Amino acid sequence: MDLLDAHLVPAVDGVAYGLLLFVVAAGLSLAFGTAGVLNLSHGMLYAIGAYTGAELSDGTWGGLALGLAAGTAAAALAGAGLSAATVPLARRGHLAQALLTFGIALVGGDLLIQFFGADELPVRVPGALDSSVHLLGHRYPAYRLCFIAMAVVLAAFGTWVLTRTRVGAAVRASADDPQMLAATGHNPRAVHTGVLAAAGALAGAAGVLGAPIIGPGPGTSENVLMLSLVVVVLGGLRSLWATFAAAVAVGEVQTLGVSVLPDLAPYLLFAAMAAVLVFRSRFTEPETHEERGPSSDPVSRLRRLLAARWENRPRAAAAPTPATPGRLGVRLHSAGWRQAVPLLALLAVLFALPGMLDAYSISLAGSALALGLLAVSVTVLTGYAGLPTLGQTAPFAVGAYATANLADAGWTVGPVQIVLSALAAAVFSAVTGPAVIRARGTTVLMITLAVGELTSAVINQVKSVTGGADGLVGFPATQALWGGEGMTEERELYVYAAVVAVVAVALTLTVLRSPAGKLLTGTRGAEARMRASGHPVGRYLLVAHICAGALAGVGGSLMVTVQQYLSPADVGFEIAAFALLAVVIGGTTSVIGALLGAGLIVFTRDWVAGSWPGHGPLLLGALFIAAVYLLPRGLAGLRAVVGRPAPATPSVSPAGKVSR
Repeated sequence: MDLLDAHLVPAVDGVAYGLLLFVVAAGLSLAFGTAGVLNLSHGMLYAIGAYTGAELSDGTWGGLALGLAAGTAAAALAGAGLSAATVPLARRGHLAQALLTFGIALVGGDLLIQFFGADELPVRVPGALDSSVHLLGHRYPAYRLCFIAMAVVLAAFGTWVLTRTRVGAAVRASADDPQMLAATGHNPRAVHTGVLAAAGALAGAAGVLGAPIIGPGPGTSENVLMLSLVVVVLGGLRSLWATFAAAVAVGEVQTLGVSVLPDLAPYLLFAAMAAVLVFRSRFTEPETHEERGPSSDPVSRLRRLLAARWENRPRAAAAPTPATPGRLGVRLHSAGWRQAVPLLALLAVLFALPGMLDAYSISLAGSALALGLLAVSVTVLTGYAGLPTLGQTAPFAVGAYATANLADAGWTVGPVQIVLSALAAAVFSAVTGPAVIRARGTTVLMITLAVGELTSAVINQVKSVTGGADGLVGFPATQALWGGEGMTEERELYVYAAVVAVVAVALTLTVLRSPAGKLLTGTRGAEARMRASGHPVGRYLLVAHICAGALAGVGGSLMVTVQQYLSPADVGFEIAAFALLAVVIGGTTSVIGALLGAGLIVFTRDWVAGSWPGHGPLLLGALFIAAVYLLPRGLAGLRAVVGRPAPATPSVSPAGKVSR
């Protein structure tokens, strides 16, 4: 009883916090499980409601009611807008949806801060609720008890609507059999819009009612989104009551867990998420990859039209002659030159930059090369192995912190740092690889996201190695070679980064174009056939995961050398999303395109945003949105305009499959 008495208030707080997460996660589950939209802007919908409710709150019941109505309506309209935005991506799968909605979240978050301010807004509740009540000898906020009651009523009402009404039947049918729903006279598009509007309304209502618990401010939307994803993964997509139980469990870990197990609490949530996903994937056969037709978006149609006209252009009237061995050799030689031209052009630009740019721009170019190697490692996994990842910043962080600690210990020779950092990242990837390679599609995204967040938790906790939230700075500069001086000038740091990047990319291209790379590509494109032929597909994927991790570790080492400092923000979820965007911009099977995409992101984030201070997230969000819509096959897909078809781009389909 003494233990219960000591932890009673945190336990009740956990229930209130968990029920708030339940209301938000119910909307996310509805959007994902029913409408098939992986909505990474769901936290922004919560923030819309929270900011609106806080702005209209005046301490009266009328203010609370007005805020609830306005916040719910605004978030519902935003949800309906998301429906319209994601319709063109229906055939491109969850990967494109995730990037689009993340870009929308960046834009929306920036606009909310510009409109409401960067400080956390105070929330005033009615006087009757702005008091404490006695609960088993303890004083407890009356508002939180009232919120618990409202959330239970909402859970019961939502279950009744989904299971006992015609509206609920239409919603369930839209997820299970949209063709049959259309045959009964219902419009699946209208149901899709209604589902996302309802999901937005739930998030908005949770934002208004939960503002006194999770107040509106910078970082609120990201925190709510991550916790909601954990709830959805733990609870599944089929039962509101399972989501309810998972939300309460998460709430208890966030409050009671901190007071009972403070050292373990930061790891419990995402460790549980990863364990559930891995457990589920162990009892299902890996999804095979399927062929998909060409994208139906307007940009793709325009490119196909231009390509067709190029193919049908007038040619010389000379009769075709049969190919001879000599002509075949000429063709192969010219094809090799066509592939080498972009590489040679990139090399020329890389080594010409120091004479063309100022010191600040050169330092940005060095950072872009480090991010580019991370993006190339994502290309290996997403484009070649068919494992879309949001957690490649984990081995990137291992390599970065390894280099910083090696330098602090006196190991300042660049090649030594590169090799040891790559080895540490490879070992990390070998340990985490078995949890990743069994899953496919969206499950891979969620598992790798959990791995990345667990790594971030470790970084914040192990301060003796990572410096915690303060990061690391002040370690000795890196030497390019044995016996040299430490590099401190931007130009010499850039040249070092360029040499390392060129060597790493050359080795990557050599492997990808070797028989081993073709086996990996075959695994992505015809996994079932490869398994039937006796190929150890799991072994291929594990080796690819380890090699990609080592490459990410090289990128992390390079970032520390160029920046000469390291903070948790350099290896967080946002950087993982940027790396994935770089891959999409370049084309998921283009190594050179990934480097160009990383350069464009750094250019937008640091150079362009410097001309418009305070709006970096807005510019990056616009880049996300434009890249998803305008470059469905990336920069590599633009080759189709001149008559050469681009390689098929894998995507995560709504069914959770990676397709080409």
